[in-house]
Amino acid sequence: MPKMKTSSSAAKRFSKTGTGKLKRMKAGKQHILTKKSTKLKRDLRKSTITDETNVKNMKKILPYL
Repeated sequence: MPKMKTSSSAAKRFSKTGTGKLKRMKAGKQHILTKKSTKLKRDLRKSTITDETNVKNMKKILPYL
């Protein structure tokens, strides 16, 4: 059986934590920042854990992560 391919775009966006959960950065920090509050922009800087509903699909496209 051939090797499975990792999705390159997903590999750049997700990383694994020590406990095996998937870590991602929050969306909405690229443009149209003038109307967003300082508190919101500060919160968007932080990383978060991927929701459990998406983890099954993410593990499929990231087989070696």
